[in-house]
Amino acid sequence: MYPGSFKNLIESFKFFPGIGEKTAERMAFSTMNLEDTQIQFFIKSLQEVKEQIHPCKICNSLTDQEICPICNSTLRQDILCVVEDAKVVFLFEKLGMFKGKYHVLSGLISPIDGVNPEDIGLEKLIDRIKNENFKEIILAFKPSIEGEVTALYIKKILEELDIEITRLASGVPIGADMEYVDALTLERALFDRKKIE
Repeated sequence: MYPGSFKNLIESFKFFPGIGEKTAERMAFSTMNLEDTQIQFFIKSLQEVKEQIHPCKICNSLTDQEICPICNSTLRQDILCVVEDAKVVFLFEKLGMFKGKYHVLSGLISPIDGVNPEDIGLEKLIDRIKNENFKEIILAFKPSIEGEVTALYIKKILEELDIEITRLASGVPIGADMEYVDALTLERALFDRKKIE
């Protein structure tokens, strides 16, 4: 019932997570009301993100430079926070409470989904930990079976190193996606982190 180009726009919005048919339709109609300069800005932003944003050479977080500003900083503490997704880095940075460094894995170990330890970039993490002088490693994974398996696997690999390994406290509810956890809960979980026994 829609013209072809408008239908394509609706289908394009449905590529985004959580966007169904009705929301995609509303977004397409809203796009029609944008001024030409806004449309051009939107197009340019999409192109620049695809062309310029890539993983940091050291930590795998997203950056438009070879090495991200966090890895380049000399003011950061010798604490490494290991996360499953770059979104979590930006979430912690928005809080402004954590002053250490980050390392982003390529997901979590999940044998049921065919994701093994070698699939999530653990080798790069282990090399980094061995080459840099971190006093503590915080494992900041979502509280799930996959998060638990990944945390225990990393702890086992690092057992021979003289380094404290902690994880976020249970302020983060089981099954929660890190990006949807409210700031207060996340802050408490960060400060109440516990040593993995």
